[in-house]
Amino acid sequence: MRGERGNPVSTPYRGAALRHLVTDTHLRGHSGNPDSTPHRVANFRHRRRPDLRPQRIRPQRHHAQSPHHSSHHGHLTEPARLITLLGPDSDVGRAVLRKDRTGARGALAAWRQILPPGGLVLEIVCHGGPDGTLGSRNHAARMLALADECGIPAILSAAVRHIDPIDARIVDVLDAARRLVLLNRRHLDRVSEAGHLATAATMHRIAREVAERAGHLSSDRADRLIADTLALARRCAQHPRRDLGIGAVHLPEPEVIGIPTGTDPQRVLAERCRAAVLTRYPDASEAERHTVESRLHEELDVVAALGYPTYFMTVARVVDLIRERGVRVAARGSGAGSLINYLLGISGVDPVRYDLLMERFCSPLRAELPDIDIDVESARRTEIYEAILDRFGGERVTCVSMMDTYKVRHAIRDVGAALGMPPIEVDEIAKAFPHIRARDARQAIADLPELRRRGLDSAQLTTLFDLVESLDGLPRHIALHPCGVILSNGTLLDRTPVEASWLGFPMSQFDKDDVEVLGLLKLDVLGIRMQSSMAYAVSEIARTTGAQVDLDDRAQVALDDEATFAMIRTTRTLGCFQIESPGQRELIGKFGPVRFEDLIIDISLFRPGPVKSDMIRPFLEARHGWSEAQFLHPSLIPALQETEGVVVFHEQMLRIIAETTGVSLAQSDEVRRAMGSPTGIEQIEAWWRPAAAARGYGPEHRDRIWAVLKAFASFGFCKAHAAAFALPTYQSAWLKTHYPAHFLAGVLTHDPGMYPKRLILDDARVHGVTVLGLDINASGDTYRVERLEDADAPALAGPSWHPPPERLLDAADGRGWGIRLCLADVGGISAAEVSRIVAGQPYASLADFWHRAQVSRPVLEKLVLAGAFDAMYAMSATAGGLGRHGRITRRDLLLGVAELDRWDRGIRTGRRRARPARMVTEGLGSADPRDLAAAQSQAPAAVHPEAVQLALDLGDEPQLSAGSGLPDMAVPERIRAELDILGLDATGHVMDFYAPMLRALDVTPSSALLGTRSNATVLVAGVKVATQTPPVRSGRRVVFLTLEDGTGPSDSTFFEDVQGPYAATVFHSWLLLVRGITRRTGARGLSLRATGAWELSALWAAWQEDGIDAVRALMAASDIPLDSRGNPVTGERTGVGESQGRRRVLVHASGFEQSPYADTRPPGESLTSRKLWHASPGSSGW
Repeated sequence: MRGERGNPVSTPYRGAALRHLVTDTHLRGHSGNPDSTPHRVANFRHRRRPDLRPQRIRPQRHHAQSPHHSSHHGHLTEPARLITLLGPDSDVGRAVLRKDRTGARGALAAWRQILPPGGLVLEIVCHGGPDGTLGSRNHAARMLALADECGIPAILSAAVRHIDPIDARIVDVLDAARRLVLLNRRHLDRVSEAGHLATAATMHRIAREVAERAGHLSSDRADRLIADTLALARRCAQHPRRDLGIGAVHLPEPEVIGIPTGTDPQRVLAERCRAAVLTRYPDASEAERHTVESRLHEELDVVAALGYPTYFMTVARVVDLIRERGVRVAARGSGAGSLINYLLGISGVDPVRYDLLMERFCSPLRAELPDIDIDVESARRTEIYEAILDRFGGERVTCVSMMDTYKVRHAIRDVGAALGMPPIEVDEIAKAFPHIRARDARQAIADLPELRRRGLDSAQLTTLFDLVESLDGLPRHIALHPCGVILSNGTLLDRTPVEASWLGFPMSQFDKDDVEVLGLLKLDVLGIRMQSSMAYAVSEIARTTGAQVDLDDRAQVALDDEATFAMIRTTRTLGCFQIESPGQRELIGKFGPVRFEDLIIDISLFRPGPVKSDMIRPFLEARHGWSEAQFLHPSLIPALQETEGVVVFHEQMLRIIAETTGVSLAQSDEVRRAMGSPTGIEQIEAWWRPAAAARGYGPEHRDRIWAVLKAFASFGFCKAHAAAFALPTYQSAWLKTHYPAHFLAGVLTHDPGMYPKRLILDDARVHGVTVLGLDINASGDTYRVERLEDADAPALAGPSWHPPPERLLDAADGRGWGIRLCLADVGGISAAEVSRIVAGQPYASLADFWHRAQVSRPVLEKLVLAGAFDAMYAMSATAGGLGRHGRITRRDLLLGVAELDRWDRGIRTGRRRARPARMVTEGLGSADPRDLAAAQSQAPAAVHPEAVQLALDLGDEPQLSAGSGLPDMAVPERIRAELDILGLDATGHVMDFYAPMLRALDVTPSSALLGTRSNATVLVAGVKVATQTPPVRSGRRVVFLTLEDGTGPSDSTFFEDVQGPYAATVFHSWLLLVRGITRRTGARGLSLRATGAWELSALWAAWQEDGIDAVRALMAASDIPLDSRGNPVTGERTGVGESQGRRRVLVHASGFEQSPYADTRPPGESLTSRKLWHASPGSSGW
């Protein structure tokens, strides 16, 4: 093993010492710059699990004969736990390059003095470059001669960085990107294309050539060089089980999780579960209790057979740890199907009541550890990491890493920079692409009309895209996995090297797949923003009403609350977990859930499997009695009864396989897992058809059943997972129903979903909640709920371009409550400034605030412009025009800020000196990798002392007592200020500016769409909220666009036939006018098939210039011809049908066809500067 460019690297004998050394090297260096020294390497020369604390190394001599006078060749005879390779870029190699024989021998002697016998080897590298460069033939020969002269073993290495010689240019690009230099040979150390994985014949030839240049005319020295290389390679080989622990499970010791020494963990697990039966099922009948106890007995037998009791007790201890800190926690995934998890409190879903299967989660036939995912509040996720590390220790816990690999956008940016292209041009090209693989760049240009229209297929960009595609999938950097935590016994650091993450947590250099192979417990602790939102809502309920709501208490929050389901059926579910997307709201409108089980079905139906099998329509028809339920076979009625004969869940698939073949449920799950590839499907079909025939199923039934099984092979959904999701879905809907203001305040504070805050504020108004403006004495670092009688500032009225929609007070009545805007949303304000403002409330005046809050002048000016001082100086929320005599306006306050700043600068005698930066070496006396990682990642940058200013006597402090008569800010000015400063338009709506044109075009507001007839052509307009490209049955790309106009969201669908002239507008504009044809899909369901899209600002410019006729002419200029039914007439216009001939699809193992651009993040900005459409920084549940 060797380091980059031949730096000193130690190779393993058994491996554990090397992994400890790698950990120490990373944690004692600076982030991204590991630090290894000879003395640090020597510190690991004897110990298998060394102390990470720095120790002084005493020089030692291990050879009786001086290396300066040795006449014998070194041999790899003495075993050493670590072997140090000194390559061409080491201090020895550099001295040899300078032909400094004395310096080279001296450096080599220093290494020999501190390393144990057998611990030093010279690495000979010959890349065939010109003389005078590292790795040249003469340099390699002199290195070999030095080894022979000093009696040091030598090995031959190709210093491999790539597989084939042709990949040398990729290495050049990566070097240029890493060093931030142009792709120019003058900036690279490599002087040849060597460095690839050479063949054995090539290495033998190089060995002979180097030996001859070193003065060895016979082949003996070359042969010995190859032999020593092979010997070292064999010594570096790792035994999978002995050295890495592969094939065994490594869980925390029982005593670490509270099981007394000598006590059987299985017995402790069984006792805890049986005790929990009484608390989980207090009102169960004797028959129900018997069912629960029988199932528990079966699950405990499985756990005992697998030897996993410590696994379940460890996860339970982690969950208890989380709850002890008052943090919301819930399990997700197939683990919700385990009764043991329910009794241990890991899961909150009753698997007996909802008919969930343990076999989908854990069975005796599965070789790997089961997987339990834990959802916690996102705002407190790092606190949970800290708690787990504190509880189990850094020798047993570390985080999982992941490798960030090159995709098209990163590749374009790095290659463009290396080629010296203008940064603006590179940025524009990168943003034009959706988030796809780099290798698909040219194919995307051919497929997507919005890329073809940009001229990206120009010959001038050939080199760019050649290199971009060559970087596909290559590692870019290592990063902290968003949720993976490893728990192990005390030998964790023997098997995985650890380095510091950017957040200061130690992380393994292995990814999630590696750690599972190593037999380590990987617990996914996911930070879910909806959990934080609900926790915040509960805290606001307690603060404002005194009510102590426990969402997990079924006595308080029953799962059959009719009011909650009535609210869900209105489809006004913005902000609610899992059911707020356009597609989900449409499905809910058709479905009409009335019980908790319906939510489980709804979440599972909205998946590719049911879409592929066309099972949503028959389910809904049977559900509403429009048609009779159709079952695949009478024997399968018990498995399919709850879903009207439609296969929705993995668990149903398992039961179908078991019923049709006679195998167990555990074997059925193995069959399901085997169907994840085309080969697997073929093998399973060959087994299943005869087995089903033997059970009496005829050819027609076999064909029907197999078609469903095949469709669900890759895309079915686990019912336990859906049930785990249905619980927070229901809880969030319950909160919105009974406490809409408090719930939406939580959504606004923690941003859990897919919609921007501006849309959530409009939704609050629809439910009767008043939006209260920014107030320097009332706003906090979160969105606060206030009773209206407590609010002393006028409400922000909201949009006015169209009458507001009817309030849905029957579903969720928020009257009497208001939500106060948040200081943290002010652009440029720091968390420290927000904290000081809140701590100092209330303030008596602008001057009082200036002195006590200690905010910067730009931040104070933004607060003034956003209306934070309006209440203090009794300004109207809708003021405008000239300021009345004596009345203070926002412009007066801005003048006051300038005067305060001038006066303060004049009387200041000096500025506070910055505290010295904490040294990175703090905490390095600890042996815990966690302390080292935190010390490395959290050390602040050095701060230079500020200059001292002279004091000037400028008189008394300025006071603001009366207005100057300056005109106040009009409503449009206030809206623009809110957009710039808060990222939202609370006083009005940005669409208000376009009201005259919208009315002239007869644009339909979103709130009125449900009143339109089916097949009507309408125009809708609004701010772009989101674009999505989900997989659909046709395999074509479909773009879903959500607009928001102040009266609610509208959802439009752009099919592939109309994307040609409009895709670029949809993806790269933020104010849009869309034409579409309506389709009614139930009482609350409506879809809009888009037939055109135009940038609203361009239409407005035409309106201002020449009126409505100019607007219509501009729309017609980019329009496409439609037939009498509103369908595009292809082939008559450039861009209409041009993508059809080139269209390609991805075909999954189940036969499901999908566009390669489905489920990818769309092109354009990830986050706009004004946040007018949305990209949540957290997970909404995925």
